[in-house]
Amino acid sequence: MEKEIIVRLHKDFEKSIYKDQETGLEFWLARELQNLLGYSKWENFVKVIEKAKTACKTAGFGVSDHFADINKMVKIG
Repeated sequence: MEKEIIVRLHKDFEKSIYKDQETGLEFWLARELQNLLGYSKWENFVKVIEKAKTACKTAGFGVSDHFADINKMVKIG
């Protein structure tokens, strides 16, 4: 059963990848990862993102190389 869950989650993550047309870099949007990882409230997931940024910095990586603060436009009406 665990293998099936892992396979399903992997497929869900792969379907959620975006690719920058200019650089070819792949990325995910936090609002979509929130749901994939089972967080119902954004406020709780933001805390996880901050912890991940701290871990990134502690490991000697540039936070801005791995976390981009972007805004996604939503369609209205």
